Amino acid sequence: MPNFEFQNFSMKFSENWLRQHVKTDATRDQLAATLTAIGLEVEEITPLGESLDGVVVARIVSAEKHPEADRLQVCQVDAGGQTLQIVCGAPNARPGLVAPLATIGTKVGTLTIQAAQLRGVDSNGMLCSARELGIDADASGLLELPDDAPIGAPLAGYLGLPDASIELKLTPNRADCFGIRGIAFDVAAACGSEVVALEAPAVPATSEASLQVVLDAGADAPRYLGRVIEGIDAMRPTPSWMAERLRRSGIRPVSFLVDVTQYVMLELGQPMHAFDRDLLKGPVGVRRARNGETLKLLDGRDVTLDEQFLAITDADRVVALAGVMGGFDTRVTDGTRNVFLESAHFAPDAIIGRSRRLGLHTDAAHRFERGVDPELPRTAIEYATRLILDVAGGAAGPVTAAELDAHLAQPRKIALRRARVTRVLGLTVDDAEIERILRALGLEVVADGEGWQVTAPTRRFDLAIEEDLIEEVVRIHGYDRVPTTLPGGATRIAAPSETRVAESELRRQMVARDCLETVNFAFVDASLLAAWQADAGSVPLANPLSAELGVMRTALLPGLVSTLARNLARQQERVRLFELGKVFVQADAAGAAPVETLRLAAAIAGDASVEQWGDATRPVDYFDLKGDLEALAAVAGAHLTFARSTAPHGHPGRSADVLRDGARVGWIGELHPRLLRTLDIDVPVVAFELDAAALQARPLPRVTGLSKFPSVRRDLAIVAPESVDWAALEATVRAAAGPLLADVRLFDRYAGQGVETGFRSLAMGLILQEKSRTLTDRDVDAVVADVVDALARGHDAKIRG
Repeated sequence: MPNFEFQNFSMKFSENWLRQHVKTDATRDQLAATLTAIGLEVEEITPLGESLDGVVVARIVSAEKHPEADRLQVCQVDAGGQTLQIVCGAPNARPGLVAPLATIGTKVGTLTIQAAQLRGVDSNGMLCSARELGIDADASGLLELPDDAPIGAPLAGYLGLPDASIELKLTPNRADCFGIRGIAFDVAAACGSEVVALEAPAVPATSEASLQVVLDAGADAPRYLGRVIEGIDAMRPTPSWMAERLRRSGIRPVSFLVDVTQYVMLELGQPMHAFDRDLLKGPVGVRRARNGETLKLLDGRDVTLDEQFLAITDADRVVALAGVMGGFDTRVTDGTRNVFLESAHFAPDAIIGRSRRLGLHTDAAHRFERGVDPELPRTAIEYATRLILDVAGGAAGPVTAAELDAHLAQPRKIALRRARVTRVLGLTVDDAEIERILRALGLEVVADGEGWQVTAPTRRFDLAIEEDLIEEVVRIHGYDRVPTTLPGGATRIAAPSETRVAESELRRQMVARDCLETVNFAFVDASLLAAWQADAGSVPLANPLSAELGVMRTALLPGLVSTLARNLARQQERVRLFELGKVFVQADAAGAAPVETLRLAAAIAGDASVEQWGDATRPVDYFDLKGDLEALAAVAGAHLTFARSTAPHGHPGRSADVLRDGARVGWIGELHPRLLRTLDIDVPVVAFELDAAALQARPLPRVTGLSKFPSVRRDLAIVAPESVDWAALEATVRAAAGPLLADVRLFDRYAGQGVETGFRSLAMGLILQEKSRTLTDRDVDAVVADVVDALARGHDAKIRG
């Protein structure tokens, strides 16, 4: 089955946080330009706290109701050595609250703070929200600072401002950049700097508490580390420096234990999870889920699992969804005193698509799907342990590790040849520069005779062959330094086949017929295909982007008509659309790829012509679109015939199967009123859908001269049974008339008074012509007689009296 993935992922982080990992003198604009130039596209930069001079940390000493306004309070505020009276309307203003204070003369946004009277009460400054200060989008109340914040200190220094939130658009192959340290290596290489060493020494065990870990998932989960930490004060607030870094990275702080795992994930790129130790029995295991097992996730939803999911278990009870989300029943809360930290490595194939099957999209799953460094779990668990002990106290037990070394990725050794670099890039890069770039990226480089032996770290899943290293060199060295050269050698021009109409010509013809081209998703909702009764042979996606895009389309019309309906719902009274695209049907052979067929479809609704004064308006009908289709077929020299259709989506009596050379190639007609009601369309819709190959194949064009002799027209009015289609009558006329018939035109149809019930009168014009002479009355009479006789014998048709 097809397997589709999102093509990019946004990674947001604090600029100051990145600069702590890599020292560089580059300005913010230079840093952004450098990131984009080396393939880490900067999507957005949001400056934070640019002008906070005069904003200090202050504490509300008292807050009393304003005598003249219900929503205002008169606050006495300690600004560090002086008490100021501030009138404040924030709902969370209260005694004891520590919040930012903009003093007199400070500019906040476009407003300069001045001493003022509000409803007759003096106010000497302004208590501020995060949004007013330009450091967050929260405007619900005053920015609440920790109780231990230094009163009177400049807010900018306390919060580490000014700063900026930088958002990168990362491609899936750069999984190493889903952590700040991964980005730091690229910045160091591009800016000629070095990454600051990470201080994450092993934390010695001061407790014997531990939980056994068991691995039963083979290569899907080859490494799992756990550690028990006892005596934690989970009520401790998240330090302001950590909370601010999370906010600037797009993550709202929740509680300290949860914030620690998020913080480590953003900094190192390793997802982690914290369990309440007292809610676990042990041992903790990793295995494939069993069909029908259920789990209540952290977000409160209940999910049913199957063997495709990887589960974390406690005494064989499922307590978390590996690589995706933890369980509700074992979550940490403010009452948690003992915690079990998890840091693991899961194979991408075991995680890909699992969260989307449940309608989820988590940061952890996104990282594990693309690959996380298998060497990170130990560093992460030691780093997180130190953060927890420093803030919340407690005693750490030993790290319990379960590992399957045979299934863990090992550093790759890749040979890089000096001559190959020059040949591929078309320029010579100094050996010293190549070595500097590769070492700055964290690669081990050993020179040999022809070049270098390079060892790629396990975090760089994208480095496997020599060309990958060459790409790294040119990416950092600069694509703009690669010389521009024209391709050499003879160019082979492929002439288009005269026996095939190009797709571009089909598009031009449809546009010339006053239709607009649309491009719809090749994935549709399964219920939409079911409404059209077109779900037979549909191909379900293993990892759909959403529930509404769960199967591949078996026909163009369901998506095209849905687009038409959206236009009609937006006051577009005349809509004419077409689409040229592929449809997909399950192959007959098991395991074979779906069968792809190129189709052309059109759908029209509303008035037949644009509103104007020359002709009366009328709604479109079957014959309008039939004329468009026949004009399209004429480009390929195709003669189409039409037969009664039993398609379930077609209006009975107003739709037809389309045939070319006797073979069905598509359908045309009005949509069934029942289907239109289901699609919430209240006007008639006429549509067609054909295999594009039937409109592209054409006989080899041959030049023929125009006849020098005039044509002769004879009109016939016949009475034929209603049960006989015009297509059958036309075929009989052409066969009976022989080579003298140049064309036959139906120009009138009548049923009613004077015509027997069950019959109708059809008037046709026979155009006869001979290239070598002028036809005589005897020639024409003979052809007409043959036609009349053939119609009578074949269809019980007779000349109208």
